[in-house]
Amino acid sequence: MFSVIIITKNEASHIGRCLESVSWADEIIVLDSGSQDDTVSICRQYTDKVYETDWPGFGVQKQRALDKAKGDWVLSIDADEMVTAELRAEIEKALQQEQFHGYEIPRLSSYCGRQIRHGGWWPDHVLRLFRRDCGRFTDSVVHERIIVQGQISQLSAPLLHDAFVNLDEVLQKVNCYSSLGAEKLYQKGIRSSLSKAIFKALWTFMRTYFLKLAIIDGRQGLMLSISNAEGTYYKYAKLLELQSRQAQ
Repeated sequence: MFSVIIITKNEASHIGRCLESVSWADEIIVLDSGSQDDTVSICRQYTDKVYETDWPGFGVQKQRALDKAKGDWVLSIDADEMVTAELRAEIEKALQQEQFHGYEIPRLSSYCGRQIRHGGWWPDHVLRLFRRDCGRFTDSVVHERIIVQGQISQLSAPLLHDAFVNLDEVLQKVNCYSSLGAEKLYQKGIRSSLSKAIFKALWTFMRTYFLKLAIIDGRQGLMLSISNAEGTYYKYAKLLELQSRQAQ
């Protein structure tokens, strides 16, 4: 048995394509954390295993979804990702073998209409396919990982990722992830300053645009480098704000 797990919130613009791409799975499990659009109703067109929950953070929420899975193998996929026909064929072949316990999949992400192949975005190998009894998510509030006990291999067909459809989505995600990132850094005992926030942002831009060659990806590469820098700046600025509040 093969299970797919997905967590959602207000993903009506993406989730249909995602679910259609994995509709061949034996089981699809969706955990939604308070969507106010049509996400839940769309999901129920593809599976009866849709659960509405609170929001404890990415790692805990994905582990909740994993705990509900019954399949021997599990694919964890985000609402803005899609499995291609080529990747499906590779996954189905991988399910038949016994040597490996998990697989990394190259993720090809798009930014405002262009697939990005530089700037550190490609190949972006993500561990998503694994034996259920060998894998567990970290409890990180953001940038969670799957820890798999056993041998890991790699697939070659990409997982398609609509990372940012437009600039409105870029700004929303920069705001959300910078807040979560600041909280994660604070919990680790890392502290910030205004000069640190500025330096980190400038270095992020230089690394993305020049060292990792986002310059080759045209105007989207420049926009990506700027938004990466912006996200880094706000993460450390929000960390500074957080530590100031805690000191009061």
